Amino acid sequence: MSIISKTKSLCPECLKILDAEVYTKDNAVYITKTCPEHGKFDNTYWHDEEAYKKALKYGAEPHKLNNLNEELNGECPSNCGLCKEHESQTILGLIDVTNRCNLSCPICFANAAKSGTLYEPSQDEIRQMLKNLRRNQPVATPAIQYSGGEPTVRKDIVELIKIAKEEGFTHTQIATNGIALANDENLAKELKQAGLNTVYLQFDGVTEEPYIKTRNANILSKKIEAIENCRKARLGIVLVPTLVEGINNDQVGDIIKFALDNIDVIRGVNFQPVSFAGRTPSDQVEEQRITIDDFMKNVEKQTDFNITEDAFYSASTVAPISDLISAMSGTEAEVALTCHEHCGIGTYVFKEEDGSVIPITDFIDVDKFMNLIEKSIPDIQKNSKISKTKTIARALKELPKTVDTKKSPSYIDIIELLKNIFIKKDYDALGDFHVNALLISCMHFMDPFNFDQDRVRRCVIHYATPDGRIIPFCSMNNIYRPNIEEKFNIPLNSDRAREILANLNKQ
Repeated sequence: MSIISKTKSLCPECLKILDAEVYTKDNAVYITKTCPEHGKFDNTYWHDEEAYKKALKYGAEPHKLNNLNEELNGECPSNCGLCKEHESQTILGLIDVTNRCNLSCPICFANAAKSGTLYEPSQDEIRQMLKNLRRNQPVATPAIQYSGGEPTVRKDIVELIKIAKEEGFTHTQIATNGIALANDENLAKELKQAGLNTVYLQFDGVTEEPYIKTRNANILSKKIEAIENCRKARLGIVLVPTLVEGINNDQVGDIIKFALDNIDVIRGVNFQPVSFAGRTPSDQVEEQRITIDDFMKNVEKQTDFNITEDAFYSASTVAPISDLISAMSGTEAEVALTCHEHCGIGTYVFKEEDGSVIPITDFIDVDKFMNLIEKSIPDIQKNSKISKTKTIARALKELPKTVDTKKSPSYIDIIELLKNIFIKKDYDALGDFHVNALLISCMHFMDPFNFDQDRVRRCVIHYATPDGRIIPFCSMNNIYRPNIEEKFNIPLNSDRAREILANLNKQ
C-alpha cells in the first residue's frame, strides 16, 4: 500500500465531510475514509494504477474566476456558490428546467416521482440564472445545457432556447431521452430554428435489453426515431450512454460503430460510468463500478484494437491551446478546460470514405504538439510584437515535426489546419477539423463513495440555481439537489402545479 494523496471525501451514509486518502495497492487505486458513526469505507478510484498515473502528467494550471464568493462557511464542498477555493472556470453551465419526466429511470439523478416535490423554475428565474452564468469574470460562461428531469416535457422549451441565445450563449444543448423528439417531428426543427446547437441524447445501447434494465422501458425505437428527426432538421447529436457493469459495458464498441455509421448527424459519444448517488450497498458499488481505465480497455477490445488506450488523453490536456489563443489575442477571452486530470478523457477518430477509422493519435504526436504550444506561450505573453512574430514563426517551422501527414485522413490538410491556431488565433479556424470526425469521451462523475475534494475544486461543469449560486456538478448531485428542489418546489395543490401536471398528461 502506498499513499498518493490526502484529500476530503463524503460518508456515503450521512454525507459528512471526512478526511480521506487516495492510495495504491495491487496495481489499483483506492480512496478510503472513516466516519465516526458509519465506519470505514474503502472504494475503488481507478482499477489501473498505471493509467491513473499517466493521467497525472496532463494536469492543467488553475484558471480561477475573479468574482468568487469570498466567504467560507465550512469545508469544501459545504460552501459551494462558487467559493474562493474553486480553481476552474465554467466551461458548461447547467440549468435544471424541471424535475418532471416521461420516464422513471432507477439510475437518474433527478426525478419528481422519487423526490415527491415539483421543481420547475419560471422563465424569469431561468433568465436570471443564465445572467448569473454570463456574469462570470474574466470569462463569461459560453455554453449552456438545459437538463432535468426531462426538459422537453416543458411546453416552452423552444422559448427557453431563444432566451439562452438572447443572453449571449454561443452554444446551447438539451439533455434528453429523445421521446418527445421522436413523437413530434417538428420539435427538432423548432429547436434548431430557435438556436439549439446540440441534442445530448441518452443512449444506453444498440439492443433493447439495456433500456429495459436501466430505463424501465423498451425505447430503442424511440431513440432511432429521434435521431432521424434530428437528421432531417440538421441538428447535431451527442450520444450519452450511462455505463453499468453487467448491463451494457459489452456494447461500448457497438455504440461507437453506430455513431460512426451515423456520423452525418452524430458528433460525439460521451460515455458516463454510472454514479451511485443515494444509499447503495457498498458491495453492489464495487460489483458495478466502471472506471475510466475500464472504459478505455473496453474500447480497445471492442474495436479490435483499432482505437487503443493510448489514443485517449485527459480532457485537461488541451488547456494550453486556450492559453495560447488568449496570449496571442492579448485578452482572457477563452475559457480553459482545466478540470482535474482524472475527471474525464477523450479522443477524436476520423472516418474515411472506405469506412476505415483513424484515431487522431495515429497522425498527431499529441505530446510533441502540446509541448510546442506550451513553450510558445511565455514568449507570446511578453506582449512584444517582435517576440510574438518570432515565436509564431518558430512554431510554424516546428509544427510539421509533430504530424505524420502520410497517416492523416485523406480529406484533411492537417498542417494547414494546425497552422490556423497560430495564424487566425481562434477555434473557428479549425472548423474543417470536425468533418467526418467523432469525439469519443468518458466523463466519470463522482458519488459519495469515490468523492474527492481535489476533483470538485477543479470542476468545470456547474449548475446555476434559483438562489443565485453556481454549484459544481458533483456537489450538486451528491449534496445540494434535494434542498434546492425542496426550497424552490411548487406546492402540488397550487394552481401552477395543477396546470403544469395537466400539461404533462396531455403529452
